[in-house]
Amino acid sequence: MEEDDFVPGDLSLQERQELENIRRRKQELLADIQRLKDEIAEVTNEIESLGSTEERKNMQRNKQVAMGRKKFNMDPKKGIQFLIENDLLKNTCEDIAQFLYKGEGLNKTAIGDYLGERDEFNIQVLHAFVELHEFTDLNLVQALRQFLWSFRLPGEAQKIDRMMEAFAQRYCQCNNGVFQSTDTCYVLSFAIIMLNTSLHNPNVKDKPTVERFIGMNRGINDGGDLPEELLRNLYESIKNEPFKIPEDDGNDLTHTFFNPDREGWLLKLGGGRVKTWKRRWFILTDNCLYYFEYTTDKEPRGIIPLENLSIREVEDSKKPNCFELYIPDNKDQVIKACKTEADGRVVEGNHTVYRISAPTPEEKEEWIKCIKAAISRDPFYEMLATRKKKVSSTKRH
Repeated sequence: MEEDDFVPGDLSLQERQELENIRRRKQELLADIQRLKDEIAEVTNEIESLGSTEERKNMQRNKQVAMGRKKFNMDPKKGIQFLIENDLLKNTCEDIAQFLYKGEGLNKTAIGDYLGERDEFNIQVLHAFVELHEFTDLNLVQALRQFLWSFRLPGEAQKIDRMMEAFAQRYCQCNNGVFQSTDTCYVLSFAIIMLNTSLHNPNVKDKPTVERFIGMNRGINDGGDLPEELLRNLYESIKNEPFKIPEDDGNDLTHTFFNPDREGWLLKLGGGRVKTWKRRWFILTDNCLYYFEYTTDKEPRGIIPLENLSIREVEDSKKPNCFELYIPDNKDQVIKACKTEADGRVVEGNHTVYRISAPTPEEKEEWIKCIKAAISRDPFYEMLATRKKKVSSTKRH
């Protein structure tokens, strides 16, 4: 019997009942405490479960955002569409402009291409994008530096015209009274961009002087001249520090293809059950062989990493000038590669060899030479191959 349960024999009936009540209340209190502990444990588990669920949701969302950025870098319109369809971006020009202005993980050339499009919605996005820039109390060169750092100017004259027009309107809105009109700001902005090229491009031998720059811009301020001091300050600013052109982050494939090791039309033998030859545009760059259906395609139909592959000439009864990519010492192993199906799915390749036909013997030789130079070797792979040869040699003996 526990000490608390002991009841002296000489207690009255009333005292005994009070002790019994105390004991019962104590048991009830202990039961309440246990229930409270159980409830706390249950709530804690729910909170932890909720936390892990939120964490999973955030991870999934971050993955989709990263995928959307990659799609944007490959094709800006498709990337924006993907982000909107997955509720990662609102379908408003303001929200899209904010996304482009932040520019996290986005290719600056792709941003410029999207902003320069002539669709009415894209033009609204452009103006919302420019509105996010604050040019108050900046001189024109300072404002241009900020603006031209947020994207890369596209190559088409009409796109550049729309973007610089939007810039001039915003600059005059932020700095009322500096220029007689937005046209003045527009013309002078182009003069500054051309001055930057003339002063800092090594191919331009005849460097303009400040006097020539001032003379070039006479009469542009609604028929009047701009203050000479203003023009001298702009000239000196560009002379002392050229515009910084934003570097693309390299995430997009289109940037990869600007300076290929080699490119051209070749025939590729398909890897399906029915072997057919298909004409593809091949680009060799960064130790990879990419092939496209058309030269204008932004996304490749297939990518063949050249790591640990070998190349050899082969005879084919149906096509001349053939060569093959293969894995040495592993004739049945599928080559690590990927391709895009007609419905847009990216799948692993199923080739144990890639057989390719060049148009002429000379081109075949050139392709073989360039691919050999591009093929990279993994030291671990070679070490493993050497070890395998050694083992098989020991077994034979």
